[in-house]
Amino acid sequence: METKRRSALKALSWRVWATFITFLVALFITGETRFAIEIGLLDTTIKFVTYFFHERVWVKISYGRIDKEKVPDYQI
Repeated sequence: METKRRSALKALSWRVWATFITFLVALFITGETRFAIEIGLLDTTIKFVTYFFHERVWVKISYGRIDKEKVPDYQI
């Protein structure tokens, strides 16, 4: 199980990379640095919040998890 803080830090680290990519694509398409920065910041704000809540929902879903109590401490 993850803490809210860990989910937030994961979202932040991913958004840094994703923002840079969005900025580069927008700069390539528009050729305007200021417009590319604005697009990158708007994209980041929206997707950061969305990703955080997406992570929090998945923390509550048990699908695909292995129950630690059902896994033996060792295997032969």
